Amino acid sequence: MGSGFGTFADSKNAPIHRWFQYPAGFSYKAVETVLRYYHINKGMSVYDPFVGTGTTCVTCKFKGIESCGVEAHPFVAKIARTKLRWDYDYEGLRNTIDDFSSQIQKRGKSYREIDIESVPELLRKCYTPINLKNLLFLRNQIQESVPDEYKDFFEIALIGTLRIASGAAAGWPYIAPKKKKNEKDGVRTFLKQINLCYHDLRTTPKEYRKIRAEIIEGDSRKTDIPDESYDIAFTSPPYLNNFDYADRTRLEMYFTDCAKTWSDITEKVRDKLIISATTQIVRSKYDEPDIVSDTLKRLDPAIAMDIQLKVNRLSEARKTKGGKKSYDIMVGQYFNDMAKSMMDTYRILKKNSMYLLILGDSAPYGVHIQTESILGEIGKAVGFKNSRIMELRRRGDKWKGNPQRHHVKLRESVLILEK
Repeated sequence: MGSGFGTFADSKNAPIHRWFQYPAGFSYKAVETVLRYYHINKGMSVYDPFVGTGTTCVTCKFKGIESCGVEAHPFVAKIARTKLRWDYDYEGLRNTIDDFSSQIQKRGKSYREIDIESVPELLRKCYTPINLKNLLFLRNQIQESVPDEYKDFFEIALIGTLRIASGAAAGWPYIAPKKKKNEKDGVRTFLKQINLCYHDLRTTPKEYRKIRAEIIEGDSRKTDIPDESYDIAFTSPPYLNNFDYADRTRLEMYFTDCAKTWSDITEKVRDKLIISATTQIVRSKYDEPDIVSDTLKRLDPAIAMDIQLKVNRLSEARKTKGGKKSYDIMVGQYFNDMAKSMMDTYRILKKNSMYLLILGDSAPYGVHIQTESILGEIGKAVGFKNSRIMELRRRGDKWKGNPQRHHVKLRESVLILEK
């Protein structure tokens, strides 16, 4: 089964999946492999507690299989929901695209009057003034002239344009305005992107366009989904690699006016996500010598003790490091959060079903955190009967030789749990 899991690169060129490329995603081929291996067919249903931009649900919908995903990031949840809407009036959508294209190409010079001094500085660093004005003009025109039934579709095409058109090195995961690449005309790039999105929609199977694919904007640690309602769960939760998922959509959230500052993003996104980055942590809120939750202690005292010992090692290592990053709290709270999510997923799954998680281990400050093994033990404590780990690939070689990095060999694996 492992050879069919592919890499994130597979989704970059796949219809629908390519509309918006979220960092640290996984291949749609992984979902296809799991569906095939476990004989998940039409009439059955799939659950993803960390659905991101909808890779699991999009793949299921192409197969005519019902699905549901939970996503705590509001902006990302909206993107996933838009990628899963296929039941348009296609003739009406085509005509709207053509009319809009004609309209913006006859825009005259009015767009030059758009004030860019009031937009966040990051946007001004990523585009020339004329290109930024063009992109903002597109944003405004979509809001003013596109019918509501097509507005989300137009917006996702524009969002997908932003990093392609930028003259800054704005690829995932970081935005680096000081590193320059060839900037592309925003209007031409948008027109190419929206026609690509329309072409992708036309590839969707007509008979599956109304198949249920629900995106719940919420918290997978506690959902209202009924007990024993899904046949399998498949996901890739945040890795313990200090990846700030809220920050990774900063460019798009600033542009769409969903947020204006770092504080906005913290309030609207960062505080809603499970802990997997030190930027989410205010140390005064936590007691690191006793950070493991009572829930985890009750589930499995031995694994709770093992996590606490790793936290203690990280607390000591932190004192010797210049950055003094709160990896200790990050690790402890990550497993507290994941335990709650695993308990809720166990409740949602039918008897004898499977829960598969694509995971990566980590080694903050050189302390090896065997994420897949620890979550496997937590899974069994939650109630899953069996747990096994299938290695997919080795990770971290790009840091080889960097004296500031650890030398622990890392891997990416699939944790397989059976209810």
